[in-house]
Amino acid sequence: MQPVELSFVIPVYNGSRTIGRAVERIHELYADLPIEVVLVNDGSTDSSEQICASLVERHPETVVFVQLARNFGEHNAELAGLNQTTGAFAAVLDDDGQNPPEEVRRMYDEIRSGNLDVVFGRYRVKRHGRLRNLGSWFSDRIANIMLKKPAELYLSSFKIMSRFIVDEITRYRGPFPYIGGLILRTSRNVGQVEVEHGASSRTVSNYTFRKLLLLWMNMFMNFSILPLRLAGLLGLATSTASLFLLAAVVIDRLYVNPGVPVGLPTLLVTIVFFAGVQLIILGTIGEYLGRLFLDQSKNPQFIVRYVKRAACR
Repeated sequence: MQPVELSFVIPVYNGSRTIGRAVERIHELYADLPIEVVLVNDGSTDSSEQICASLVERHPETVVFVQLARNFGEHNAELAGLNQTTGAFAAVLDDDGQNPPEEVRRMYDEIRSGNLDVVFGRYRVKRHGRLRNLGSWFSDRIANIMLKKPAELYLSSFKIMSRFIVDEITRYRGPFPYIGGLILRTSRNVGQVEVEHGASSRTVSNYTFRKLLLLWMNMFMNFSILPLRLAGLLGLATSTASLFLLAAVVIDRLYVNPGVPVGLPTLLVTIVFFAGVQLIILGTIGEYLGRLFLDQSKNPQFIVRYVKRAACR
């Protein structure tokens, strides 16, 4: 059997209305290449499981279906799919039409011609909602600091990776993956091409504020100890400021306004302020310790209920 050249990984979450069209389109566009399509159902509540299983029956030579035991999140599902790939290159797409399969061809040509490890798709015009765009902007700025990402590089979920990168990032077994961080800690031999961004077929984005917050936390906590350093600097800065303020209060009481009593409200505000600083520092340390505990207790990155593929494979 001819080795697979290009794998497509598609995490599926309530994508029963769109995933069939995406898979058929991939087969139409890449009939000249040995391909495989890995579908990962990430705890969908619609008929995505049945649709994906039927696609295996329709394309037994090329489609693999991974059913997860529950919803684990996009990045976890992506790693579950990458673990099943065999291609020399692996492209990751959304299931709702926002990542046109046509654009993968240009990314594929770029990664081969440039001898790159990863090529990200940079959207010419983004069609996300306001919350998602704001979240992407914030994540991009933070990644510049936390991951030392080049400012001009956009860590899109739409990307293509070499087998080397796929093998390296799938070694990660922690329960809180952030794919962009895993890629950048493995290689800086990355590029990007401008791609079209299709309108989502969903009326409501899967990325809620809660999911965006969890994604940011994965970036903050998993790939840098900078938050701990900032917490320590914050504690040092507030302690130093309190000494100056205390000296100012004493000087004011003794030499400037000796008749003015020190008020109870001032004392209470001061206590509340420093209590808040302490809670910030303790919360940051606690988050790191909690993640370390979950990692050591083998909290699963994902759980595969079953994998469906043709028997001949």
